[in-house]
Amino acid sequence: MKYRLLFLLSLLQLQVFPQEDPLMKAQVRHTIDELIQFVAIPNDALQHADINRNLTWLTRAFSERGFNTSLLPTEEESLFFAALPMEEGKPTLLWYMHFDGQSVDPAKWDQPNPYQVVLKSPAEEGGWTSRPLSELSEDIPYDWRLFGRSVSDDKGPIIMFLNTLDLLKKKGVEIPFNLKVILDGQEERSSKPLPGAVQTYRELLEADYLLIADGPVHYSGLPTVVYGCRGITTLSLTTYGPVLPQHSGHYGNYAPNPNFQLAEILASMKDRQGRVLIPGYYDGIELTADEMEVLRSVPDEASRIDGDLQIAEPDRVGAFYQEALQYPSLNVRGMGSGWIGPEARTIVPASATAEIDIRLVPETDGQRMKELVKDHIRGLGYRLTDKEPDAAMRRAEPRWVRVAESEVTDAFRTPLDNPFGQHLVSLLGTTFGEPVVQIRIAGGTVPIAPFVNALDIPAFLLPLVNPDNNQHSPNENLKIGQIAYGLRTLEAILSTPAGN
Repeated sequence: MKYRLLFLLSLLQLQVFPQEDPLMKAQVRHTIDELIQFVAIPNDALQHADINRNLTWLTRAFSERGFNTSLLPTEEESLFFAALPMEEGKPTLLWYMHFDGQSVDPAKWDQPNPYQVVLKSPAEEGGWTSRPLSELSEDIPYDWRLFGRSVSDDKGPIIMFLNTLDLLKKKGVEIPFNLKVILDGQEERSSKPLPGAVQTYRELLEADYLLIADGPVHYSGLPTVVYGCRGITTLSLTTYGPVLPQHSGHYGNYAPNPNFQLAEILASMKDRQGRVLIPGYYDGIELTADEMEVLRSVPDEASRIDGDLQIAEPDRVGAFYQEALQYPSLNVRGMGSGWIGPEARTIVPASATAEIDIRLVPETDGQRMKELVKDHIRGLGYRLTDKEPDAAMRRAEPRWVRVAESEVTDAFRTPLDNPFGQHLVSLLGTTFGEPVVQIRIAGGTVPIAPFVNALDIPAFLLPLVNPDNNQHSPNENLKIGQIAYGLRTLEAILSTPAGN
């Protein structure tokens, strides 16, 4: 029954994305071909050679469309920059996308090579059926999908952008904007050099608006505009017992167990409804009636979300999902100590570690949030250190916590009443004849705050890909209907003056 429902939903989406005119259909087909070529170049963010080969391909692809291109050196990988010749009197759009991807484990993919795109159609009995690309020569079924690393995150949107320019040229449409493009090859590695690079190349990057083509549309499939993203920082907490694991029979009531210390620390941070108990953690966050109205307008279904997560009830940081995203989170993303399962041993472990991530909102400074957490731990009677406690430290103090911190990626958020944001919402609503989902702030993190802060410009995310695209995971995919959606979205934006 479940698979039949999924099959019927796929057929329903054919009505949402009707067959286009011959020119659009041909452009969708060309987009598929060019995306297959681009994906065939491995783009593991951890491999320098991969990034270089992608930079070479991008230089050719943008140059062919009339862009002036350059590589912007940073302390790590270079950024890719491209711009069409500037014209006075036109506002400038700066587009951010990324071309690097997560590493792949081919053994976990349902195809031999994740960088060789495979075309598949939904099977009524569930799953997917592989298809030869030649079957796309006549009609293009919009519920079929392309499977491969980065087809959706984020090479797909880059190719949609390029093919929209091709489409506008064929139609003889003049673009009422100056266009600049910055492509990141380290987004999957948190884009560490980006803040410094934005300062270095600030003059080159100056623009009136920043548009980010990344991420999936709302799971309803409706057109989506996102006004911001949460930031992130992390803490690693390690507690200590005996210097080496000890026999639990000999030392079970004598040697301090680091797991109970860690459990005490973590349990003290939240109440049973998931609200953070650390004083000052939610300071400065206020939501107006108008903002709450927009949050409630997002067509989330609590029953669907809870069903997908298989939870009886959610945490109560907010009254509903969108409200919850307006607050900073405190998440234990992993824990480790001793051995578990078949390898479990009767020992008192030597240490216990919890990895914590803090999702930030614009009202919360990342360094301050980390200090609040550390002050809370000190208040429980623990001493903090940034190194492994030595013998002298262990003998002098009974409760040590080693803290390792990451850098901070800031949050950003453009006001909901921004005129260009209202322009985008109106434009998408007219283009698709559907209500537009407005997300005040997305739960994930895109490293855009350096642009917003340094260039002092409003920023918007324009998600283009399907919500079930498996980004970062095996069998990442892009629904062909979303290619048509992306082309139509970008065509509308790039052909309509702001305010029209």
